Amino acid sequence: MSAKPLPQARPELPRWKGIFPAVTSKFKPNEDLDVAEMERHFEFLIANGVDGLVTGGSLGEASTLTLEEKLEVAATAVRVSAGRVPVLANVSETSTRNALRYVEGANRIGVQGLMLMPAVLYPADTREAITNVRTIADAAQLPVMIYNNPVSYRVDLKPEDMVELADCEWLVAIKESTDNIRRVTDLRNTVGDRYQLFIGVDDLSFEALALGCDGLLAGLCTAFPAETVAIYKLMQAKRYDEALKIYQWFMPLLHLDVSAKLVQNIKLAETMAGVGNENVRRPRLPLAGAERERVMAIIQHGLDTRPDLSRLF
Repeated sequence: MSAKPLPQARPELPRWKGIFPAVTSKFKPNEDLDVAEMERHFEFLIANGVDGLVTGGSLGEASTLTLEEKLEVAATAVRVSAGRVPVLANVSETSTRNALRYVEGANRIGVQGLMLMPAVLYPADTREAITNVRTIADAAQLPVMIYNNPVSYRVDLKPEDMVELADCEWLVAIKESTDNIRRVTDLRNTVGDRYQLFIGVDDLSFEALALGCDGLLAGLCTAFPAETVAIYKLMQAKRYDEALKIYQWFMPLLHLDVSAKLVQNIKLAETMAGVGNENVRRPRLPLAGAERERVMAIIQHGLDTRPDLSRLF
């Protein structure tokens, strides 16, 4: 733990926990937003027990959306949720100036919080990344989850950096997406319970929950929410053997999240599970050829061997 108590978040802010899917953005065949399809999918996720929705992330194809479209996706989630679960709008703008415009709009539509990524094109150093987080969080005056993904974005806010950020009272949680599972324990030892800790790597979910993470920021959850929620509930109840059996079934599917083609993989999983479609925005294209056959075989096997959850709770 830190040598002295860390400054805390504002006491009235939420302490998020549980399953927060990073939702996909739905498109029509002509690449326009498909609001009706998103409404159906967000309702499906909430009905299956998720604890929050996160819009406009990497899985939501944020890099292909205009600022106005990102706000429309977030507004759709807010409308569908109607306060049942919090909606977090992901902030992934390429400049702080544009991020401030976005969070102003997010506040206007009534999101319950933000997930804040580093600058996604420029690999900021620690001073720049910390300044960016502070500036956006202070301007938004909403609870913020910091998204740390050094593998994809080459910016790494380490545990000692989270100590430095602890005096920013709007920061409430960390989504940690390093592939180094030791980071979870290092964070907990360094920041204690100052932040809620979420793991953002699907195929480290069991390990992270066993190490005390408060929740999952999940990808394959968009196709298999009930199984994702079941793993979390079983881990919270210390029913580790039962959770592990579901996790072992899930693992080939979860590997599909850790891929440059995660969007296509997960949209194909949604389609085969009957809860989505494969429409993506170019330059992405749906999977084809041998790659498609390989991923379809993984998904079909998962569907054919899906665990029976009816007697668990």
